[in-house]
Amino acid sequence: MPAKPSKTLETFPNPTPRRDYRIHMEIPEFTCLCPKTGQPDFATLVLDYVPEKRCVELKSLKLYIWSFRNQGAFHEAVTNQILDDLVKAISPRFMRLSARFFVRGGIFTTIVAEHKARGWKNARLPDWSAGEAPPSTR
Repeated sequence: MPAKPSKTLETFPNPTPRRDYRIHMEIPEFTCLCPKTGQPDFATLVLDYVPEKRCVELKSLKLYIWSFRNQGAFHEAVTNQILDDLVKAISPRFMRLSARFFVRGGIFTTIVAEHKARGWKNARLPDWSAGEAPPSTR
């Protein structure tokens, strides 16, 4: 049976909760609709997080991201909604979501939203959205 878009985010136990470690994901196929024109908006989402007790399961994340395809949303609103939904699902120590929207009307837009658990302190994580390049695996 083919997969369908879903707003459900499945999780699994963090295999190493005693250690701070970063999970990095790049999601190059995000789409939603412009709420003003109905035209599609395309973005690459960059997600970094330090898990606490739970991690997000990748297939459910893919189906969740897919669920925005036919939804009208301003860039700022959809970026913050995704961050809020992920934080609610896994309660990470730290999470940063950067949404790099492709050019529309001659303007590239990047929205960066963050969550830090109360009292969480860690060594500085690179801000890849500000131009610090991640290690290339491609």
